[in-house]
Amino acid sequence: MSEQGISRSESMRKGIYILPNLFTTGSLFAGFYGMISGVNGDFRTAAICILISAVFDGLDGKVARATGTTSKFGVEYDSLADLVAFGVAPGLIMYFWALRPFGRLGWLAAFLFVVCGALRLARFNVQVDTVESKRFVGLPIPAAASMVSATVLFFHHMGWPSSYKKLAILILIYCLAFLMVSSIKYYSFKDPELIKRQPFGFLVLAVLLLIVIAAEPAIMMFVLFVCYILSGPVTFLVTWPRRRRLEKALHKGHEEMVQSGRKSDS
Repeated sequence: MSEQGISRSESMRKGIYILPNLFTTGSLFAGFYGMISGVNGDFRTAAICILISAVFDGLDGKVARATGTTSKFGVEYDSLADLVAFGVAPGLIMYFWALRPFGRLGWLAAFLFVVCGALRLARFNVQVDTVESKRFVGLPIPAAASMVSATVLFFHHMGWPSSYKKLAILILIYCLAFLMVSSIKYYSFKDPELIKRQPFGFLVLAVLLLIVIAAEPAIMMFVLFVCYILSGPVTFLVTWPRRRRLEKALHKGHEEMVQSGRKSDS
């Protein structure tokens, strides 16, 4: 057995941290109950369960870092729970809620959402130490699952059946799947500056936002998640000319270095 395998075995024998893994288990439980509710046709409860799962998922990492209880086991467990709660559960709920009438296209859309979510998680685990913490590469799978839940709750609030604009729902699922595995960057809300001192007006705006969300939660959550989903592509398009100029400048500099090297050799 390798030294790495021995160290992992010794770490497991010493035990695991209970508190953060309980939050992860809560996220997994909410996602599983969401699947049960979706199969039984209670799609509103299923959507709420996915959002509750997202809350637990946001807390487990923060609790682990705050209490100094991060571990390799917790990271792996969290990824498996995320795949169930934010991949399998939303895909299954969307299939029973709106995609079933599309037949093969419907269940393929649901499967594509699941597999792109799995690929997104695998890529995140590989790149976690090499990318900046302020940005996610690709749409985070909890955000994609929350968009699915917000859509169900929005339709329920407006009194629309799932057959209303169902082609748009099919397109939405394919778009979410593509964005998860894309290289488009999204803000992660992990900027340390957010928890530091802010102007008084920032607090007033935050309170007003909470009031608006509390007044019409289904509508406002849908709007907020749509804005976040679109923020990545919009930022990508806005910064495209600047990135092109930078790439051309780097390429030109590289060519000049190569040419100068050839001249010095000759």
